[in-house]
Amino acid sequence: MMIPAKYENGVFRPLEIVQMKEGTVVEVLVPAEQEPAGKRRSIKDLPFYGMWKDRTDIGDGVDYVNRLRDNPRG
Repeated sequence: MMIPAKYENGVFRPLEIVQMKEGTVVEVLVPAEQEPAGKRRSIKDLPFYGMWKDRTDIGDGVDYVNRLRDNPRG
């Protein structure tokens, strides 16, 4: 059974009449909040951005990836 509810003042309140025995223990699943579909995150917001900034063997990222594709075993 799925019951729409609203969270107010620390209490979940059903938005429709619920036929349930008083005192029944229930489990509430709250969906994760999502960003609006139209907004794109920047690559700079990702946790791994810049993790290779101190590497001297990776000057140009595109060139580095192309070299790996040409010779994957180094």
